[in-house]
Amino acid sequence: MSGTLNKVMLIGHLGDEVKMHYFEGGGSIGRFPIATNETYTNKSTGERVTNTDWHNIVVRNKAAEICEKYLSKGDKVYVEGRLKNRQWQGEDGNTRYSTEVHVTEFTFLTTKKEAGGNDSSTVSNSPKASNDNGKPAKSPAPLSPEAEDDLPF
Repeated sequence: MSGTLNKVMLIGHLGDEVKMHYFEGGGSIGRFPIATNETYTNKSTGERVTNTDWHNIVVRNKAAEICEKYLSKGDKVYVEGRLKNRQWQGEDGNTRYSTEVHVTEFTFLTTKKEAGGNDSSTVSNSPKASNDNGKPAKSPAPLSPEAEDDLPF
């Protein structure tokens, strides 16, 4: 096989609000952490064990603005993208490393009911977002026909 593949898909909960940074040319970047969990039963003790992994998520331009507007801490989201490694010099002079997921597509999975909102409408998929290529981001089909009629956007 001559090709390579760098693709990651995650479903998790936001660990913090989306942090935005705007550039002079009009571009923007949003960053937020996502937590994913793995739960299993320890065979020797019978105890349920949950391991949490944290992922650094990076979203750009219009997609970042959409995430900032509609996502908040605790919301469940699906993201798809590619891994990117960065390194830099810390203030203490040590070399620091970070692995990020640069998002190409995303879908909001938390409904307004689950988020504890006052509105009784159900939202099952994200607004039409575009990835860095200008193509619309994929969204799954709504869970029910009436969910499609109650979209707030």
